[in-house]
Amino acid sequence: MRLTILSLLLFSLLITSCGPFSKLEKSTNWEELYEGANKYYQEGEYNKAIILYDKVLPVIRGSEKAEIADYNYANCHFMTKRYIEAAGYFNNFYRTYNRSPLAEEALFMNAYALYLDSPDYNLDQQSSREAVSAIQQFVIQFPGSASYERAMEMLQDLESRFEEKAYQEAAMYYRLKDGLYPGDFFRACIINFQNFAKDYPESKYNEELAYKLVEVSAGYAENSIFNKKEERLNDALNFASDFYRKYPNSKYVSDVKKFEASAKDELTTHLELKRENAERAAAQEKKEAEENAENKTETKTNQ
Repeated sequence: MRLTILSLLLFSLLITSCGPFSKLEKSTNWEELYEGANKYYQEGEYNKAIILYDKVLPVIRGSEKAEIADYNYANCHFMTKRYIEAAGYFNNFYRTYNRSPLAEEALFMNAYALYLDSPDYNLDQQSSREAVSAIQQFVIQFPGSASYERAMEMLQDLESRFEEKAYQEAAMYYRLKDGLYPGDFFRACIINFQNFAKDYPESKYNEELAYKLVEVSAGYAENSIFNKKEERLNDALNFASDFYRKYPNSKYVSDVKKFEASAKDELTTHLELKRENAERAAAQEKKEAEENAENKTETKTNQ
């Protein structure tokens, strides 16, 4: 039984090695290779087409046949889901044949391939940023393209991934604020929440983060050293005022009022303590001044 299976495998390999593609792959006739590559491309045999285009493209470079072969070669990589390679080849095509009827499609396919390769929001977004740049290049270059709306949808989707990643990073700092070094994470929260609002002014998350900004800034202020407390409490109260102005009907209003009331009480207590400290310092300074004056008088008397 084993010998039969082995014999069948060897026979299959022998047939394959002597097949049309194997013979064509070994050919040195570039016209035959070119026609074969185009044939396999049209039939959807993209891996075989790539192998043949690899052999013939260096030979036909600069000729009239090179343009369609270069485009097909790029598209072969796209159709086999080698998106990074496809993007590079489409981009090279556009740079080389920018007056070609296929130039617009090539520039779009460059952007589309990068878009398809871009990861989910929770992963590094460097390739997504490259896709954004490619899409922006396309819509600027071809604003009247039939693919314009599709490109804008891709751009919107990528922007939403950046927004979601930024929100998750802000949420991470919020969760860490109760850790071993709360001061550092309080400060990181405040910076992240403010940057998020600047970068994504229309985001659905802004109301929630504006509320958390009040909470975190109040907590940061209340846990601050004496010399920083007044400034940070005032910041928290300003954030509360901004929240009421932007979201007067928010479900978070009652919670913001609690943080605001706590910050106001803390500020009142702090200012009273600050006044008492100032009075004690003034009294101590006055006392020291009087003692110095008495010492000077005694010194003169003894002289």
